[in-house]
Amino acid sequence: MPMIDIYATAGTFADVHALAREAAATVMRVEAVPEIPLFTQNTAGFVHELPALSDVEGSGNHVRVQVLTNAGALSREQQLAVVAQLTELVATAAGDPTLTARTWVTLTEAVAGGWGIGGHAHTNDEIVAAARAQIGALQAGA
Repeated sequence: MPMIDIYATAGTFADVHALAREAAATVMRVEAVPEIPLFTQNTAGFVHELPALSDVEGSGNHVRVQVLTNAGALSREQQLAVVAQLTELVATAAGDPTLTARTWVTLTEAVAGGWGIGGHAHTNDEIVAAARAQIGALQAGA
């Protein structure tokens, strides 16, 4: 249930809602979790439009993407895919293919028990158990 935060100067993206949604969907696809409400309703993208940002040379044409997952959620191959796909998504959403060279993606893992939803700090085992229970309930109701 990743959270994706995208930071850029205001006006970089024409449709921030679409970008946020597609960023969440991208990470969910790469993570390869089932499309159940536990994941579709809790994997979210946030676009933060800043009044200004700058590198040392004075350029503000950069984007930072931070992806927060529970510990161990992404294999090395999935890490590479998330970084590549989010970088391409950002450049496309900005209409600027050169932005790929100025998009930073950081991957952060919450420690076990450090992932809270519904007022409870979940361990990975608890998240897996909740997903299995939801899949079982959906199958029983189908």
